Amino acid sequence: MRIALATAIAAHALDEDMAPLREACAEAGIAAQVLAWDDPTVGWSRFDAVLLRSTWDYIDRLPEFLAWCDRVAAQTQLWNPAEVVRWNTDKRYLGELAARGVPVIQSHFLAPGDDPGSLPDLEEFVVKPTVGAGSRDAQRYLRSDRSAAIAHARRLLDQDRHVLVQPYLRAVDEQGETALLFFDGQFSHAIRKAPLLKRGQAPTAALFQSEKIQSRTPSAAEHEVAAKVLAALPFGMPVYARVDLLPSAEGPQLLELELTEPSVFLPYGPGAADRFVAALTRRLG
Repeated sequence: MRIALATAIAAHALDEDMAPLREACAEAGIAAQVLAWDDPTVGWSRFDAVLLRSTWDYIDRLPEFLAWCDRVAAQTQLWNPAEVVRWNTDKRYLGELAARGVPVIQSHFLAPGDDPGSLPDLEEFVVKPTVGAGSRDAQRYLRSDRSAAIAHARRLLDQDRHVLVQPYLRAVDEQGETALLFFDGQFSHAIRKAPLLKRGQAPTAALFQSEKIQSRTPSAAEHEVAAKVLAALPFGMPVYARVDLLPSAEGPQLLELELTEPSVFLPYGPGAADRFVAALTRRLG
């Protein structure tokens, strides 16, 4: 069996999951080759499947990336599938999940043409584009910074981008963010991220913001919310999923659901790479 592990030319050396994933593939008898999605010389049809991994520059080239996903899906299996990627690359899916009863962080959306002055009145909040990753173009504000936040939203809207505004949950400053990893619907492991957005800090211009990661054991409440998230998906169970949760006074709430190109933090979960490859093997049949 042959699979391609899709990265980006700009991210080729940055994916810490790639080495353990390739090693686990080799041990399972799967020939895995790391290739850039934006390399026009690659013939994707020669693989039994293409696994999206670190295609992290797609946010600046979304139409091109989605068209590439459609082309690959017409030639071989794409994981996660193109319909999942199309749905998941725009954070407006959070509104859809909230409507289905998932405890999502309160989310306010602005579309191009909307008045950026209509931002909700919150004590502390985050402004970011609905198409984005790695905390790029995301910034944390206080109510007293409202004029700067409106200017930030206006810049994004003027670029024909949709905007997401969410309250900043201060419990994350002490407890961090929890990410639960699932392979073929089965829980594998979890990690804790230290807070990423510092007050007064400008948005990162890199592919992603540097993160402080450690292993952790999720609470029963976090497991329960993650199960609700996966049960609410409008399609079948994806090959991989990362459920990012933040603590709140009302319990864990969904920050993001990562189904496109998430880091899955294989070095932080003993046996995680083998579990991931076992899920791939089942899908390959």
